[in-house]
Amino acid sequence: MHRFRSSSTIFRFRLASALLLLGYPLALAALALLVYSVLRSDRELAIQVSLLGGLAGLMLAFQWIIARRTHCPLCMTPVLAKTHCSKHRRARKLLGSYRLRVAVAVLFRGKFSCPYCHERSELKVRERRR
Repeated sequence: MHRFRSSSTIFRFRLASALLLLGYPLALAALALLVYSVLRSDRELAIQVSLLGGLAGLMLAFQWIIARRTHCPLCMTPVLAKTHCSKHRRARKLLGSYRLRVAVAVLFRGKFSCPYCHERSELKVRERRR
């Protein structure tokens, strides 16, 4: 099982995973509430919901920036970013997304399997040789 060089890389993985898991549901909720406010002609709710949508957009933009630097320690491919690389034949999806599976594994198990090289990585800092 592979490990990472620094604790800042592990923090980056956890932050990008949390933003990925929170950003999309927040954006969908904002869109649903916006449709509801338009149907009810509630202008005040529409303004509040548009601010919520802006926050969701900022979260997803921030996640996109951070996810570019979440590399697999073996193949060096950004695991939480959208790349159009071919996946390993045994890579699995969660709800149709490889990135979502990695994000859930990072947050809840502390280890993940890279969808590109299919090697397992543990979110721990490797010991330095002296």
